[in-house]
Amino acid sequence: MDFRHTMNSRRALSAMAITAGLLLTAVGCGGGDDGKSDKGAAPTSAPTRSGSGQKESEAPQQDTVLAEVKGQNGLTLAVTSAKRDSGGCMTVEGSVTNNTGTLWVAADWRGDERELAKNGGSIAGASLIDQKGKKKYLILRDTSGRCLCTQFTGGVPDGGTAQWFAQFPAPPQDTTTVDFQVGGMPPASIEISQG
Repeated sequence: MDFRHTMNSRRALSAMAITAGLLLTAVGCGGGDDGKSDKGAAPTSAPTRSGSGQKESEAPQQDTVLAEVKGQNGLTLAVTSAKRDSGGCMTVEGSVTNNTGTLWVAADWRGDERELAKNGGSIAGASLIDQKGKKKYLILRDTSGRCLCTQFTGGVPDGGTAQWFAQFPAPPQDTTTVDFQVGGMPPASIEISQG
């Protein structure tokens, strides 16, 4: 076999390995098919029917705020969901509101690890602190080192709000409360629910 065929074979094997790794990462945290919607998908509300058979639309549900912290000259972080799934992962979701008077790019939220720098302005530096178990949980990453979390592409303009999510290894079942912490924001104590 000549050099060109060898290189083509190696490229194909590398591509297959990367694809398999990404697939395993995505599937590893997913539970079985239990009829529930994907955790990354926005919740939908089914239309209801009135007695006359016409469809009536429901008002969108308001997110319940589990915790809200303020810091960094007008930045507000809200946590609206912390769900454990059967695959051993936990997804935390919420929003960030920028009232700093300028564009906010989440530079100090991406984390200190050199590998996380490739995530740009993101929530990759977030962690969960299990006070009961005395453990710290970091955001999960794919095989390329990218976080399983939101990247704030282009930043958040002044007065704007952006939704975010972050996936972590799930703490033990007997842990029901954890502290969510990112950047210079104060810790937010949140209650975990089953997904």
